[in-house]
Amino acid sequence: MSSESTFKRRRLSPPPAQPTYSLDDEDDAPAYVPVKKRREALLTKLASKHVGGAQIADQQRLEEEAEREEREREEKEGKKQRTAQTLLQEAQEVKRLKAIADAAKTDADRKREEEEKILAAQSAGQKALAGAEELAKGIVYTERLTTSWRPPAYIRDRTEEENDKIREKFHILTAGDDVPPPIPDFRDMKLPKPLLDHLKNKKIMAPTPIQLQGLPVAFSGRDMIGIAFTGSGKTLAFSLPLLMFALEEEKRIPFVQGEGPVGIIVCPSRELARQTYDGLVEMGKLMEQAGYPSVRTLLCIGGINMAEQSQIMSRGFHMVVATPGRLQDMLEKRKFGLTGCKYLCLDEADRMIDMGFEEDVRNIMSFFKHQRQTLLFSATMPKRIQDFAQQALVQPIVVNVGRAGAASMDIIQEVEYVKQEAKMVYLLECLQKTAPPTIIFSDNKNEVDDIQEYLLLKGVEAVAIHGSKTQEEREYAIKAFKTGKKDVMVASGVASKGLDFSEIQHVINFTMPKEIEDYVHQIGRTGRSGKTGIATTFVNMQTAEQTLLDLKYLLMEAKQKIPPFLASIEDPNAGSGNLGCTNCGGLGHSIANCPKLEENQRRTVAGHMGGRDTGGY
Repeated sequence: MSSESTFKRRRLSPPPAQPTYSLDDEDDAPAYVPVKKRREALLTKLASKHVGGAQIADQQRLEEEAEREEREREEKEGKKQRTAQTLLQEAQEVKRLKAIADAAKTDADRKREEEEKILAAQSAGQKALAGAEELAKGIVYTERLTTSWRPPAYIRDRTEEENDKIREKFHILTAGDDVPPPIPDFRDMKLPKPLLDHLKNKKIMAPTPIQLQGLPVAFSGRDMIGIAFTGSGKTLAFSLPLLMFALEEEKRIPFVQGEGPVGIIVCPSRELARQTYDGLVEMGKLMEQAGYPSVRTLLCIGGINMAEQSQIMSRGFHMVVATPGRLQDMLEKRKFGLTGCKYLCLDEADRMIDMGFEEDVRNIMSFFKHQRQTLLFSATMPKRIQDFAQQALVQPIVVNVGRAGAASMDIIQEVEYVKQEAKMVYLLECLQKTAPPTIIFSDNKNEVDDIQEYLLLKGVEAVAIHGSKTQEEREYAIKAFKTGKKDVMVASGVASKGLDFSEIQHVINFTMPKEIEDYVHQIGRTGRSGKTGIATTFVNMQTAEQTLLDLKYLLMEAKQKIPPFLASIEDPNAGSGNLGCTNCGGLGHSIANCPKLEENQRRTVAGHMGGRDTGGY
């Protein structure tokens, strides 16, 4: 029996074609479609969604939807690419971009960044210049103080453009809100007639630039930073307002025992405090003789017996002139308080901070019970000190006459190369340049005594003053020199800060100071109040090249003659955009190699080890 099997025939499909690979193609890469075609396809897709293939009602809306979907797609693709990268790749990319940015920087940019870091590190450790209670409680004054003083109506009506023209005429720069108008006449400042006569007798016919703008600011009750070259009349700019405020308070309600003061002036040295005190006492007596109320001034400096001041304290007093150390001591012993004190002036403010009195000033501020008007004055106040000081001020006004740290244009500066062993002999020749009086500066106390002894042996009438002498010896030297009994004063830096000696013809720097600021202060003892003077400075191989470079730039700024040996010194920072040191204002170096910064660090270390500079006590 045979069986028959039925088989179904099926068509065999050909094997799938093998893909062809090319080294030029990317794996699984889709064909590129231009953006325009993708958008047209997307529009067609969106249009087809409408019922019955109706026409697109709002073409603009569809285009916006198409663009949005396109952006979302691109973002998703970009995200996929980013997630595909490892963290190591991202770090390498960041490093690569940073390297490119660093390579694009110039040397000047890198130096500027380095200086900013150093300056920030200097400021980081500083506490605000305010009292301990104010810092602890977070007390911040926001409203400025007001006074009863107003400028004349015609001055108030001047436009700001007219005020700016006056400031431009006298080279006055101001910063701050609502700056009071400058007043070029003492009469328009509403000063009493006895004071006008007193100024006239001293041959002060018109206010100097710092007085022209500074006095209206101070009379208005505004906080202020005053910067002007030496011999420009800064002392009068802060003494007159305090005297007028004291007279006003005494006339309103007479002071009795235990009351006072109205205001305080703090100075870095005893001699400067004594000079300021004498000026206030003289003006106060003239006002009393003219029938005005009697105002009393207390002097608080080291080296004098405060029992001598007890009579003034027993009657109540209006003004205090002091050095930081002694004033702090009197306040801590509760000899008097600052409950009613509304006026605080720091003369040579930057020098005080540099000399190590910053903590003393902060402690003094702790004794104030209410807001006060604060004024800071100096000839050399670099921006670092200005920024730091403004923390203690309320809406301050900065009044700047010339560059901070610049020398007076009325001084003829002569720099001479003299070997160390030849200085004494050449000193006698230099004294022949002008008639006396003359001041000779040296930064070494022993050298000061040696110079005085040598001059006395040569028949020159000379006195000496430095920090190691007693207060009686210091006061005798200054009095003898001021009255003309002695022709020459040999001094250390203690006599360079603000002291006003009339008719000084010649200043000799026997030793060039290490810091250019000290040089500016020392030569500033001559060429004061518009008069001309000569400053001769000895330099040699022992003078640091960096100091000589600062001196060179200072002479160039003042348009002085530059000797060949000084002109030959090359500036390593030339062409790098260096604009001087932001720490001390020197023009020949940057903050990275600032001698003052090194000295401050040395002083800080000495303070931690128990040492303390009490030169102004």
